[in-house]
Amino acid sequence: MSQEVFQGPGHLTLAMIKPHVYRAGKIGQVISRIEDAGFKILILKSVQLRKEGAEYFYEEHKEKPYFKNLVGTMCSGPVIPMVLMKHGAVEEFRKLLGATHPAEAAEGTLRHDFGEHTNVTNNAVHGSDSNAAAHREIGFFFGRELKLAERVNALDKQQGIL
Repeated sequence: MSQEVFQGPGHLTLAMIKPHVYRAGKIGQVISRIEDAGFKILILKSVQLRKEGAEYFYEEHKEKPYFKNLVGTMCSGPVIPMVLMKHGAVEEFRKLLGATHPAEAAEGTLRHDFGEHTNVTNNAVHGSDSNAAAHREIGFFFGRELKLAERVNALDKQQGIL
């Protein structure tokens, strides 16, 4: 995975499986649906968000009435953030996600099929809503991995491997 992969505008997005899906043991099913839709998973890990991290990640929603509930939900168990690659990744993944509220999402979308229809916060999976958000969100979860990939790439170039 070279640095150039991470610089392709519009080809990367962040997906994050939420804690209630993790607890329900549905991670594999969600990942299979993502891969079946033609996305390549470049990086994936399991992390437990702390309150401060969740507040920072969702800071654009800070003034919304649901912010406190969202932060609490995201800290209630492990999440699975992933870097996905596909042409038009943000837009394509938003289609696969479906509407924000699972009860309003079309059948066959991730949020309809894995979200809780009575709780918009438990809508199964987060997805970046723009290329700029994808860049920021990928950096939030995978900054260390990206720096390591850059260093490996630079060393490979120095040694004539690339």
